[in-house]
Amino acid sequence: MLPLATSLCWLPAGDARGFDARGGQFLGFSSLAAFRASSDGAAGPTVWTSPPITARIDWTELIASWNAAMPDASWLKVEARAIHPERPTKFYVLGLWSANTNQHPRESVLNQKDADGDVATDTLRLDRPARRFQLRLTLGGDSGDLPRVKFLGICLVDATARPGSLPPNRAAWGKRVDVPERSQMVYPGGNVWCSPATTSMLLAHWAQVLRRPELDCSVPRVVAGVFDRNWDGTGNWVFNTAFAGSFPGLRAYVARFSDLSEVEGWIARGLPVGLSLCYNKLRGKEGPLSGHLVVCVGFTQEGDVILNDPGTREQVRKVFPRANVIAAWATSRNAVYLVYPEPAKPPKDRFGHWDSPASRRRIVLGD
Repeated sequence: MLPLATSLCWLPAGDARGFDARGGQFLGFSSLAAFRASSDGAAGPTVWTSPPITARIDWTELIASWNAAMPDASWLKVEARAIHPERPTKFYVLGLWSANTNQHPRESVLNQKDADGDVATDTLRLDRPARRFQLRLTLGGDSGDLPRVKFLGICLVDATARPGSLPPNRAAWGKRVDVPERSQMVYPGGNVWCSPATTSMLLAHWAQVLRRPELDCSVPRVVAGVFDRNWDGTGNWVFNTAFAGSFPGLRAYVARFSDLSEVEGWIARGLPVGLSLCYNKLRGKEGPLSGHLVVCVGFTQEGDVILNDPGTREQVRKVFPRANVIAAWATSRNAVYLVYPEPAKPPKDRFGHWDSPASRRRIVLGD
């Protein structure tokens, strides 16, 4: 039996002509039907390898997110490689994931740099652009008890693209989503827990909306579920979304938007968004890059941004100038955490930047 349900759709490459990708593309997989499976034995790991996939952009960065049910003794390895016209690169490991770290590691993989690229924690960065790529998932578990992968998301970005600004989506101005406020600073060592605090707030919101108290995970519980042994911390983007997406009925992944107006579309639908940004720039300060995670919960009547900022002990919900948020968020190439119920309807995906029928229809597989 395949570890994923439903079918994968794609259209011919010509379908992408004239489509404005604004330097990014998201591909959502809810089936491995087009992947090739191989295994050394009934009780051994199963390797699922995709055919070569043709993107609609020449990409330089790739982020893979996954949502999987993980039996206690199971583990998952996610890999990707670029395919250049003359040859493919090696497969780069984008994450080792498990439910029980006493049995199997949960970690990013260090020292993968070669002449073609490198992996920065959770992001494959190429030294030159590629149009095609290939994925490989290894599913393992003691006594053949394998993970059940329900979603795989691939975020591609052309780091050289400089798309122009979009008109703001004023449908979100004056709206606020009631996301619980949580501070990372109230815990010993919590000054570096902005990412799990953001994940905790997003899960707590859906716990309230769906009346599912099991989704309401404290910040320390998320810390325990996302800690990356090699990164020695909790800031691995895809580990945070993998933790959120491990709950039945939730979809969670990392994407990259091209403009704040896309966030406004999500807020207009009542869907909060996690933002990865520079804390110094957010506060209008000079200084080095300081990575931080926050939850965008709304916009003022004037278009400034309402954030749940876990980096403060009190008054977690704050308003920041729109220009500050745009500058601070650009340092991550506009990375976001998207966490929402599977039946939810995200806003119209004008540019193919999140999981949607549009992003799936434009997947092109080739020999």
